Amino acid sequence: MNNHRFIRMHNSLPKLIWFNFMRGLAFGLGSVLGATVLVSVLVYFLSQINFIPIIGDWATEVLSIISDQTSQ
Repeated sequence: MNNHRFIRMHNSLPKLIWFNFMRGLAFGLGSVLGATVLVSVLVYFLSQINFIPIIGDWATEVLSIISDQTSQ
């Protein structure tokens, strides 16, 4: 059992710290990218709603601000 890679990695403190640091970076990046995609899809679909004027106008405005920022 001591020859298993998982056990060897956790026996060394620097390797354990590096592994957890990289794991945290990957988790943070994945969370940010996932939230960005979800919010942009949600705002896009809300901007297509024309029968609810307040939400449709607000979402259209947010979508235009986002597209202006990405084009710069």
